Amino acid sequence: MRYLLRRLMLLPVPLIFVIGFVFVVLRLTGDPVAIYLGLDATPEQEAVLRADLHLDEPVPVQFGYFLLDLVRGDFGTSIQFKRRAMEVVRERLGSTLQLLALGLLVAVVLGVLGGVASAVWKDRVPDFVISVLAVAGQSMPSFWLGILLIQLFALELQWLPTSGKGGWEHMVLPVITLATFLVPNFILVMRVSVLEVAREQFVVTARARGAGPARALWLHILPNAINPVVSLIGLQLGRLMGGAVVTESIFAWPGVGRLMVSAIFQRDVPIVVAAVFIVALTIVLANLVVDLVQAAIDPRIRLR
Repeated sequence: MRYLLRRLMLLPVPLIFVIGFVFVVLRLTGDPVAIYLGLDATPEQEAVLRADLHLDEPVPVQFGYFLLDLVRGDFGTSIQFKRRAMEVVRERLGSTLQLLALGLLVAVVLGVLGGVASAVWKDRVPDFVISVLAVAGQSMPSFWLGILLIQLFALELQWLPTSGKGGWEHMVLPVITLATFLVPNFILVMRVSVLEVAREQFVVTARARGAGPARALWLHILPNAINPVVSLIGLQLGRLMGGAVVTESIFAWPGVGRLMVSAIFQRDVPIVVAAVFIVALTIVLANLVVDLVQAAIDPRIRLR
């Protein structure tokens, strides 16, 4: 509980840094008044809006008002949708979390199975094939893979839809694209972890006492080799969110990533701020959960 409370107290720190970075970038990209009112606004209209947005104050004071609005949950009104920005982002968040959860689940399952198979058949043909595929997958841009999948399965074979959100068939190509982005790392980490644990003394002792290869693998090696994979999940969350932005754009998936890209092109500042805040909060909370899961499955972490 002390650890959890300490982490929760530190939770606002990375969020403030992220929001501060967004604040600086938005100020560098142009005058918010010109973005809101357009080029046909009168000087009187600009002066009124500038006072409402506190843009006539010094920059530190502007940032203070900016943080105060965020604490109250006020991210402004979307220029495109004419609604509260956070409401628009919340409507898209469910679709993004659905895509991320399925993509991460597929990546972890395939990565663990591939890493175990590669370690079991070390220096043999399956190990070579899996390692080559992992390196190739790690080098493959997700946008290129997504386009290839659309070309093959949607246009040529006509098995799956090209884009949009609907039934399970609409999720197949986006989930495969997102999972392929992460599977290679899980395979390589799991392979190394299994090989390292297999050389530990307690595994050698279990084999000497009559445990077969399968029993030693499932009861002794895997429970101790899975912890680096759990750690990798926390490290990969940022890449996962970045991959989701690309994947949603390719497959026209109605999520936060696609909304953010559209808002950037439309200069919809409130949507950009709300989306970045939600993404940062999701990553921070997910890393906290990963740390707690690690402590739950590995008593050595609690002892340290």
